Amino acid sequence: MRQPQQDRSRATRQRLLESAIEALAELGWAGSTVAVVAERAGVSRGAAQHHFPTREDLFAAAVEYVGDARRSWTREHSADLPSGPERTRAVVDLIVRLYTGPLFRAALHLWVAATSDEQLRASVVTLEAHLGREQHKLALELLGVDESVPGVRETVQATLDMARGLGLANLLTDDGKRRAGIIDRWAEILDATLNVRT
Repeated sequence: MRQPQQDRSRATRQRLLESAIEALAELGWAGSTVAVVAERAGVSRGAAQHHFPTREDLFAAAVEYVGDARRSWTREHSADLPSGPERTRAVVDLIVRLYTGPLFRAALHLWVAATSDEQLRASVVTLEAHLGREQHKLALELLGVDESVPGVRETVQATLDMARGLGLANLLTDDGKRRAGIIDRWAEILDATLNVRT
């Protein structure tokens, strides 16, 4: 039985977005052409351009897709977070894992490309601002803290910034052992700081 056209179109779009992210993570911006993405997705270049007329359109949509994937991944994994004293460490670890996987690697390649491409920069800056706000809100929720309490906003933002830095450090070599110690210490600091403030 044949799939309806609308379902086939959605499936093609999904394969293109997934292939774009994989290509970015593995090949970087220079190697991630529409032709490469189309081949990885198993569609023609024309079919890819039907969904995304330009390379910038494809990768701007891929950024949004990454955001959606990161949100879904975080929601899925946050359901398993413990309660009690070990929760803060588990939340910090979860946040750091967001920044050490292939989705972050792909986003980073896109950010670098956006520094020299005005059209891409406009899309990436807008989407990243939105994602940043959502990640901050989610971190507040997972930590169970109130942003209106003085210092909480900055402390949670520092956690996100630290996680991003650990993700960058992990790009060239596996930084897992050092990262685990940092996560442990940051969770202690975060717990002490947030407990004082809440």
